[in-house]
Amino acid sequence: MLRSKKKKNNKGLIVTHNKNYPPENTEKKMLIAIHQPQYLPWLGYLDKIDKADVFVILDNVQYKKNEWQNRNRIKTAQGCQWMTVPVLYRFPEKINEVRINNKENWSRKHLQALITNYSNSTFFDNYRSFFDDIFSHNWNRLVDINIEIIKFLISTLDLKTKLVIASDLKLREEPTERLVDICKILDGNKYMAGKDGNKYMNLELFEEEGIEVIFQDFKHPVYHQLFGDFEPYMSAIDLLFNYGDNSLEILRGK
Repeated sequence: MLRSKKKKNNKGLIVTHNKNYPPENTEKKMLIAIHQPQYLPWLGYLDKIDKADVFVILDNVQYKKNEWQNRNRIKTAQGCQWMTVPVLYRFPEKINEVRINNKENWSRKHLQALITNYSNSTFFDNYRSFFDDIFSHNWNRLVDINIEIIKFLISTLDLKTKLVIASDLKLREEPTERLVDICKILDGNKYMAGKDGNKYMNLELFEEEGIEVIFQDFKHPVYHQLFGDFEPYMSAIDLLFNYGDNSLEILRGK
């Protein structure tokens, strides 16, 4: 595997460099970002979407328990509270195969948690109807509610990124080859990985295809929240309910 040096560019992203990489040219870079669908995703997830030309929801890989695909956190007067969607998971199901356990009354509890903890926030009423609708719907697959919420956040923040679902593409199964295939199919010549992506990716495969790899370097903004001192790493709806149309500027650190 290639070892590559890293340095930050003026956009705050970490860029890989090695002596064999093709020289710079005037070709426009099509930036692709890829991530599993998260439930009520955090701000770092939206930062990845915002920086990409095309964001691919990686729904056709194995589901991982106790991660972020079926849960996230909100801020309450008692501290952080988990919002967890109960699932009927059987190993080795892929994310788009995982079913929700609707025998548990999770959706009513999630809506009530938002009302209880955010009804006094400045912009909660602006978005209340969406969450009323989302939690009144009878969802069967976890991926469907996740994608619907992600689409809502993209639209609400007025992000211009194109959204693609990985299961709609014909891809190889090996993890790095899958990422390379996505970039090639979408005419991407630049790929943004997570900050630790070099620990699991074979960078040589990207270089062979002429795809530049950069690494996300997200700096979490600090903003006013309800209930005392600032608590980072909440769901992005925490920022949205408190800042509404100004949320994107805060996400971008402006």
